[in-house]
Amino acid sequence: MYEPIRTKSVHSTMAGTSSDFPHRSREEELDIQLAGHLAALLAVTDELCATAPSADLDTAAAQLAQQVTRLRGGRTPVRSAHAADPAEPHLAALHERAHALAGRALLVAASRADTATAILAAQRMDAHAAALVETKELSTAG
Repeated sequence: MYEPIRTKSVHSTMAGTSSDFPHRSREEELDIQLAGHLAALLAVTDELCATAPSADLDTAAAQLAQQVTRLRGGRTPVRSAHAADPAEPHLAALHERAHALAGRALLVAASRADTATAILAAQRMDAHAAALVETKELSTAG
């Protein structure tokens, strides 16, 4: 009634059997995920630096780049070189995006017990939350 299976399964269901494809450990997966979140946060930080330059953002960008380089095994992240567009002030949206990305990075850093990165992510969350409050105060005052 049924034809027997003639090829080896691509799925390893037996404990102790080796497979032909590489597996990553949980730590490697978390490193990849954390590096991605930090790289995205770095891109938003670079865009904020181009829109509203500040020493705090420059310092944060350097620290983020250093952490991404560490997590990627020495490969430096691609940096964004956005030109400032004064016709479209979208600082609040950028700070909201950066706050969300820093929150994601904080969660992953905490789950992999990376204290330095968790502290950096928490500091960035605080900075972007403060910038959001300031941006909203300026928009209601003006």
